Amino acid sequence: EVQLVEFGGGLVQAGGSLRLSCTASGFAFDGYAIGWFRQAPGKEREGVASITDYDKRTYYADSAKGRFTISSDNAKNTVYLQMHNLRPEDTAVYYCAAGVNAYIISGTLYDYDYRGQGTQVTVSS
Repeated sequence: EVQLVEFGGGLVQAGGSLRLSCTASGFAFDGYAIGWFRQAPGKEREGVASITDYDKRTYYADSAKGRFTISSDNAKNTVYLQMHNLRPEDTAVYYCAAGVNAYIISGTLYDYDYRGQGTQVTVSS
């Protein structure tokens, strides 16, 4: 069964850090593009950061630049999103997605094949 499972969400104070992880089962990230999205209540889903596995190039939305870092570990079949200097407006459910023919625009992944169920990130002021 193909699955993406996110871990690492939680409650953190403004200015704090969290590291999210996204682990794939049923397929390997090799050759895929993988991205993180988030969706806050009442808001549209937005892309946060993406990475192309074959060259490890990274792409960020403006809201994530300078604060978030996406990385991948092929040995663990896991993609990470390290988040620093978190703000209350970062509060959202964070999802990861992956696609072998996906493409990236301004940090957002499109045409992905798989998506996880999400993990809640709450930043208190």
